[in-house]
Amino acid sequence: MRAFTAAAVQVAPRPGPLTLAVVKENIDHALAWTRRCVASTGADLVVLPESVTTGFTPAIGAEALWDLVDDAPGTLTEPFQECARELGAHLVWGTYERGSERGTVHNSAVLAGPDGQVLGVYRKTHPFGGERRSGGGWVVPGNSVTVVDTALGRIGMIICFDGDYPELSRIQAVRGAEVICRPSALLRSADLWELTCRARAYDNHVYLVGANATGADPAGVLYFGNSMIVTPGAEVVARGSSHEGWVTAHLEPSRALAGLTPGSSVPQVFDHLADRNLELLRRYADDLVRPARTAFPHG
Repeated sequence: MRAFTAAAVQVAPRPGPLTLAVVKENIDHALAWTRRCVASTGADLVVLPESVTTGFTPAIGAEALWDLVDDAPGTLTEPFQECARELGAHLVWGTYERGSERGTVHNSAVLAGPDGQVLGVYRKTHPFGGERRSGGGWVVPGNSVTVVDTALGRIGMIICFDGDYPELSRIQAVRGAEVICRPSALLRSADLWELTCRARAYDNHVYLVGANATGADPAGVLYFGNSMIVTPGAEVVARGSSHEGWVTAHLEPSRALAGLTPGSSVPQVFDHLADRNLELLRRYADDLVRPARTAFPHG
């Protein structure tokens, strides 16, 4: 990984109901903020929120949503690809992606490079609550991780609720991810947002760039922004508020783990990846994939 400037841009979806015209407005709005951000900060990597093309809760059925979206790459990714090419920057954004059959929709994150080419697509593996098609929602989960070699470093992607599942980020880190991008439209508390962003960065000694939506989506669901950038030592080096805008930070790998705690004169002495007890993990590997439930009543 080389030193570079990262930014998380948080924007609000356009008002519903969701139509092709509204999707275009969402894209134009997100890219206008992206251009402003790069012009102001010189960011080399810009991360936008989850489902930024539509808003998270579409307020239409899976079949109708399938009709509005496209493949990735496809017509909905082309404006973002062109923007990445125009700015000479890496761009990560969230979009619903058309699956192979009508009504099959994935919640995806796309990474485009500074030449405008799509370098990777990640499909959310842990849809949230009613989002999952099998629970009456509109999304079919993915089943693979994505870590991409780029000129900046190795970039992994997770989406929103994925951040609650430490195994996913750990797999990406083991596969060499140095930065994890987390496009989000988080529906819980700001405390949980910060907790999971900092924990996934610290668990794996990676940078995490979390871009969270703000405003209201087509179903009227509200989002609180608070986008953040976290170092491999769990330090929040950039934090947004609730309005549209961006946060940015210079990521310096040579200083990422310079101290035992942020700003400390005591040097960092451990490595959460190298120091894993692999014998223990092998002994209990079956438990990691065994079905389980919390002991506490819920839902």
